[in-house]
Amino acid sequence: MTSPFGFKLENTDPSGARLGTLTTARGQVTTPIFMPVGTAAAMKAMTPAQLKEVGAGIVLSNAYHLENQPGSELIEKLGGLHRFMAWEGPMLTDSGGYQVFSLDKKTVKEDGVVFQYSKEGKAVQLTPESSMAIQNRLGADIIMAFDECVEYPTTYEYAKASLERTLRWAKRCKEAHKNPAQALFGISQGGLWEDLRRRSFAGLMDLDFPGYAIGGLSVGEGLDNMKRTLDFTTPLMPTEKPRYLMGIGLPEDILEAVERGIDMMDCVIPTKFARSGVLFTSVGKLRISNGEYKKDKFPADTSCDCYTCKNFSRAYLHHLFASNEILASTLASIHNVRFYMNLSFGMQKAIAKGEFAQFKAEFLRLYLRREDKAPASRPKSGRKGRPQKWEKRPQS
Repeated sequence: MTSPFGFKLENTDPSGARLGTLTTARGQVTTPIFMPVGTAAAMKAMTPAQLKEVGAGIVLSNAYHLENQPGSELIEKLGGLHRFMAWEGPMLTDSGGYQVFSLDKKTVKEDGVVFQYSKEGKAVQLTPESSMAIQNRLGADIIMAFDECVEYPTTYEYAKASLERTLRWAKRCKEAHKNPAQALFGISQGGLWEDLRRRSFAGLMDLDFPGYAIGGLSVGEGLDNMKRTLDFTTPLMPTEKPRYLMGIGLPEDILEAVERGIDMMDCVIPTKFARSGVLFTSVGKLRISNGEYKKDKFPADTSCDCYTCKNFSRAYLHHLFASNEILASTLASIHNVRFYMNLSFGMQKAIAKGEFAQFKAEFLRLYLRREDKAPASRPKSGRKGRPQKWEKRPQS
């Protein structure tokens, strides 16, 4: 069976930003694209119909969590993950690697990882082969190799040993992958070291994956370190294949990544922030629970075309959060995800015109106006917004 997956690079902006087209069996996706995260086969506070209405073209779920509950074998019996969650569009599943490595109680071995099952407390082993079997059963269009996402900070010696193990696991993943209809992406590790990233991509490209991801960033290293690492990492990646930066979710981070040639990105931030009453707008973030919005007749963002902004005022949203109404999370999530999709569409149009640098400068000029009213300025969210043990992070 021939894989339906493909990628076409349509244009490269003078800044380095790329416009492309991902092709899957369930449709095409224009890149650069932000992928909303529905970790457990559900976008928190949103239905699939609402997700489609705000323009999401591809969504992400997590193999580790779905294997824990309800189990990949059951999902397969019920027709696969797309049918299970009633999502007809393209989908990506993460291997579970980060979720395992974010746990305190784990043992990393050459064969795989032994860890404590999060629901029952029993010891479980996850290997490259079992991760592939789980993702093959789930049936997403794009699946990820099983990797080790190392902590930040870490030592050079551990990062080097870890990336070599990740390369061996990547080879085992490719050998164990049994569904050619699914595109298997390799994941680069190597921390913030250029020579390790170079070694990582050399090994991955020998395996000839249809797409490549950068792992081990957005784990607390900060924006400057992320930019510096991308500066020497993205040039190592094939130009003709999609480039995925895992786990970034702040608009300013996304713009910097896209400028450096990244095509795909994901995070729980839009819906996570929405549930706490933080809305993303063209002039920055606002916390709708603040008293200044109690009588505000304007929509959350006067330049937004989402259902929430077309129909409801800031005063109404303030009321919903003050009253602890479930609808508050839904309306805020609809707006935030639409904001991220509009950001993606705006970047795509700018790259097509060769005007990404101007788009980025104008976006940030307006967006950073409200930073003084933002929540804790940089949520320390790692891959998929998950916490690592040395600092508190927003949970999905």
